[in-house]
Amino acid sequence: MYKCILSIVVYFSFGIAVLFAQQEQSYDPWIWVSEPPEDCPFEQSTEIVGVALTENYRHYKLENGYSFADTWYPTWAANDTMYSPWTDGRCPRLDGSWDHSQSGHLNYNKEQVYTNEGKIGMQATTGQAVMVGDDPLNMQIYSLGKYNGDPAPYNGRYPCGSLVYNGIWYYGTYCLAPAGTANIGGFDYNWPWLGPLVGFRTSTDYGKSWQDTPHTPENSLFGETGMWGYPVKMGAPHFVDFGKNMEYSPDGKAYLVGMGAEVNDLMPREANLSWISGDQIYMCRVTPSIQNMNDMSKYEYFGGHDEKGSAIWTADFKEIKPLVDWNDNCGCVTMTYNAPLKKYLLTITDGWPTVAKMNSYILESDNITGPWKLVSYMKDFGEQAYFLNFPGKFISENGKSLWLCYSGNFAMGWNDMKISSFPPGSDYGLVMQEMILLDKRSYKKIVNNPVPEAD
Repeated sequence: MYKCILSIVVYFSFGIAVLFAQQEQSYDPWIWVSEPPEDCPFEQSTEIVGVALTENYRHYKLENGYSFADTWYPTWAANDTMYSPWTDGRCPRLDGSWDHSQSGHLNYNKEQVYTNEGKIGMQATTGQAVMVGDDPLNMQIYSLGKYNGDPAPYNGRYPCGSLVYNGIWYYGTYCLAPAGTANIGGFDYNWPWLGPLVGFRTSTDYGKSWQDTPHTPENSLFGETGMWGYPVKMGAPHFVDFGKNMEYSPDGKAYLVGMGAEVNDLMPREANLSWISGDQIYMCRVTPSIQNMNDMSKYEYFGGHDEKGSAIWTADFKEIKPLVDWNDNCGCVTMTYNAPLKKYLLTITDGWPTVAKMNSYILESDNITGPWKLVSYMKDFGEQAYFLNFPGKFISENGKSLWLCYSGNFAMGWNDMKISSFPPGSDYGLVMQEMILLDKRSYKKIVNNPVPEAD
């Protein structure tokens, strides 16, 4: 059943009350039908058998109608406020103005990129923002400014893992190459080469001022390189969301999950390991502190399981093993601990070939290192949704209702590909979409509810 709610919203700007009507749409919950490929290596979960959407969502926009920037990964601090990176677009400031951040460039000098003749002279920027409020549909979001970072010898430097713990904000960046638009064989790709995690800048005043990472793209934290398409393993890593101030960390350590590929890839392809596609998922952990976060020797890396099924942790990065191994089906990854259900939720987006429709899937496990079972394979979600994550702050008391934070549909019409907005609300910028985790009983109860049309 479709419902239309007309609410009156009042905004105050420069001492003047701005009054306008805001229409919120909602439907009876409907199931996103899981469509896993035949070679899916995960068995279906019997505890969480699917997901439903309520069409309770918000696509955040500026007052002038422009969408927000993208790349939102909220971290929940001890002061009950969320903080997030953002880039490639605009974010409002408290004074009514807005900041603009650009982490990469579409236009580039091919001769300079494809030769070793010096560095590319430019600065990439990454933004930081505050997200205030307990209602995901009505958060006050404002920019704290942006930070410059040299991407050379790459052509882009973007936000990744972001964590606020005990009042310290750790903000990671990673590199991309050769350009935002790279034509290979007559096909336009978006950032087809994934570069390394550079390191973490830190703030002790919640983002007002920063201490830069001691690392550079050429001297990255884990010593990896992505130049010329060479594969990294801890690519674009994100911190596991353990709730408010990491309250549910199993051992007080911060965990990161990243995407990667192997040198001897049995199924090679163009843009195999890009900003949104890859072959494997990897994990590492560290005791968070300013001294530790940029010190490779302080990290431990997931090295597989022993004969009893227990996780192996190693101090040798060369011994790192995949947490998830599904060749040509991995990509951007996040993880959230659902405390009421005592479940880890792993969300992966396979966005190859970087500018078409994208597939995302949700896995669950009782343990942070698996084994993993499939909750739902969401084919063409968005239809081009990316940077999916479940903010721990917005998990319900019973754990069954939560909110998906994501961006979508940035490449409308690339290579003549038609992209629709589905589920409704999916668009570029910042989207908050309510999602329900279903057990067998709740699945059967709503299985026949109608599905809304695409925007």
